[in-house]
Amino acid sequence: MTLDVARIRKDFPILDRTVRDGRPLVYLDSANTSQKPRQVIDALTEFYERHNANIHRASHQLGEEATAAYEGARIKAAQFIGAADETEVVFTKNVSEGINLVAYAMSNATASGSGARSSSTGRFRLGPGDEIVITEMEHHSNIIPWQLLCERTGATLRWFGVTDDGQLDLSGADDLITERTKLVALAHQSNVLGTINPVRMIADRAHAAGALVLVDAAQSVPHMPVDVAALGADFLGFTSHKMCGPTGIGVLWGRRELLDEMPPFLGGGEMIESVWMDHSTFAPPPHKFEAGTMPIAEAAGLDAAIDYLTEIGLDAIRAHERDLIEYTLGALGEVAGLRVLGPADPASRGAAISFTLGDVHPHDVSQVLDELGVAVRAGHHCAWPLHRRYGIQASTRASFYLYNTAAEVDTLVDGIRQAQRFFGGV
Repeated sequence: MTLDVARIRKDFPILDRTVRDGRPLVYLDSANTSQKPRQVIDALTEFYERHNANIHRASHQLGEEATAAYEGARIKAAQFIGAADETEVVFTKNVSEGINLVAYAMSNATASGSGARSSSTGRFRLGPGDEIVITEMEHHSNIIPWQLLCERTGATLRWFGVTDDGQLDLSGADDLITERTKLVALAHQSNVLGTINPVRMIADRAHAAGALVLVDAAQSVPHMPVDVAALGADFLGFTSHKMCGPTGIGVLWGRRELLDEMPPFLGGGEMIESVWMDHSTFAPPPHKFEAGTMPIAEAAGLDAAIDYLTEIGLDAIRAHERDLIEYTLGALGEVAGLRVLGPADPASRGAAISFTLGDVHPHDVSQVLDELGVAVRAGHHCAWPLHRRYGIQASTRASFYLYNTAAEVDTLVDGIRQAQRFFGGV
């Protein structure tokens, strides 16, 4: 199926605006945050205008409607990723919070020691001699929580390296994933390199060693069909604002048996079963992990975003982006001195391309592009270790989505050439 991009673009009001003295907006920063279609904007407005109330605890009609919208979004999110049922979906603020939820649950399980609940949290407890394995291409959100967890527990953090062409170096997998490994955490798709990682193969190896697997799917779920069972994941996180939905809400999926065993992350209202002055008991998942007032309107917006992407079709979106990536890689290959980071094969990468341009600083490239109306990102993209691996401090990243066109790629490349001429490049 070929996307009708001209029709799709009409759904996104912001794409009609101009920037920088009347230049058409060319938005190539969807890996950072995507734009929102009218359908999602309308869903947010509809909720606030007609259904606004708190959930679960209100006994009036508005409360019932708000609860139905919130829990309906949970059902929709579970179906979107092939979860067994909606009780495996925990709403979070974003993927970062979801990863921290798992890390702090492990920390809390460790702190429980020989307490009453310790017998049910054994696989989450860590200590000296235990190991957590990540990769060198991770976003900081999938590095720092594990660093902090290791500091708190005495466990050791280890990682897969990255090859020169942007793939995981799996040559030492047998030495990295062992009986000491308690958890393997990795990105499904790199936010810098675009690399799509062999999650299932790594998950099978991890499970054979008795380890759990957490997948950061922030960059994959918005762009391609993702099925948690097919991936072999135990936990998986994605976020609304990268998939045409609002900011402020994300999803942590976890296998129900694991969520049952995990101690809470945050304490407060709604996540409890009963409370006494000296102890409390907790609600079953997913509510055990959702303390306080949650992002209710944002859940309605996520629901609308899932409907929007489902109607268009994730397979069609993926095919469109592969064509764009192939076209972009070819066009960038004609720019002297430009170095693309990551795989050269469009089939093995997603819709983000990071590059350097000789001695021209990435921030200078992005500034010139911005003056031409082209929105990209420059910096280390919250992946400082990966940039150090390639001997650079920063890169420029153009990232694509269902609403981008080949004509916008041409505008990008023209802008890169202008930057090169302005700063004395080739």
